[in-house]
Amino acid sequence: MTGLVIKNTGSWYTVRTDDGGQLVDCKIKGNFRLKGIRSTNPVAVGDRVTIVPNQEGTAFITAIEDRRNYIIRKSSNLSKQSHIIAANVDQAFLVVTVNHPMTSTTFIDRFLASAEAYRVPVTLLFNKTDLLDDEELNYQQMMMDLYDTVGYHCLAISAETGEGVDEVMERLKGKTTVLSGNSGVGKSTLINRLLPGVNLKTAEISDAHNSGTHTTTFSEMMPLPEGGYIIDTPGIKGFGTFDIEPEELTSYFKEIFHFSKDCRFNNCTHTHEPGCAVLKAVEEHYIAQSRYQSYLSMMEDKEEAKYRK
Repeated sequence: MTGLVIKNTGSWYTVRTDDGGQLVDCKIKGNFRLKGIRSTNPVAVGDRVTIVPNQEGTAFITAIEDRRNYIIRKSSNLSKQSHIIAANVDQAFLVVTVNHPMTSTTFIDRFLASAEAYRVPVTLLFNKTDLLDDEELNYQQMMMDLYDTVGYHCLAISAETGEGVDEVMERLKGKTTVLSGNSGVGKSTLINRLLPGVNLKTAEISDAHNSGTHTTTFSEMMPLPEGGYIIDTPGIKGFGTFDIEPEELTSYFKEIFHFSKDCRFNNCTHTHEPGCAVLKAVEEHYIAQSRYQSYLSMMEDKEEAKYRK
């Protein structure tokens, strides 16, 4: 029997069967490990799987179909292992906020580079626009202009008031979309707005630290009324990149890759080499300093094997 993994609560998986659309609680059979991926969750929401029912009315997952892509990050507690956020997705929506709490450009750039590595298109949703003062609105517009220039579609929205949510819904139709972002940026509020009746739990932002708390504790795939799915994922505080080699990194930053073709050396790391077109572009402000700093921080990851926020 085959089906789609629509929920992962840690030790149990909910699978919707292809035959009849039943929901079956499943466990992993024995010592199940994916080829070549050291992962804390060998099965992810969005996976297509084979299951074998048992007498208890539950089932064992015995095989996973090859994934066409996935979003992966370094596991926060085990630096040598990864955590697969979702598999087989058409696109990702990264929810970010310039305040209440503030999403760092480093976090955004790490997410974007990882999505590039696995060929997942990303739209940036700048949420909580209704809470921003004039100065913050200007900063948000600058951020949106920056990422728009790089080649990422950006939307200013308010999940609270509904501003911009119609366009979000339009872009979700018929697609499997993973929704991600830091804790507290309003993912649950946005899903409640998009899918009335789901009633996900939301939490207040901590004033003392201007940071969010986790309200979603597991990943879940929710069907949309006009076709497609949203995959809701737990809020993440940091985004450690996984299995990206330094020499590959250039191609995951669109604008750095564009200028790198003019570097004097083929194996240029864009950190110190003479005749480096990327360094020249940073100097001349064709590449944003924040993006270049994110690139450097990811280059350091490999050397120091560290998990950065």
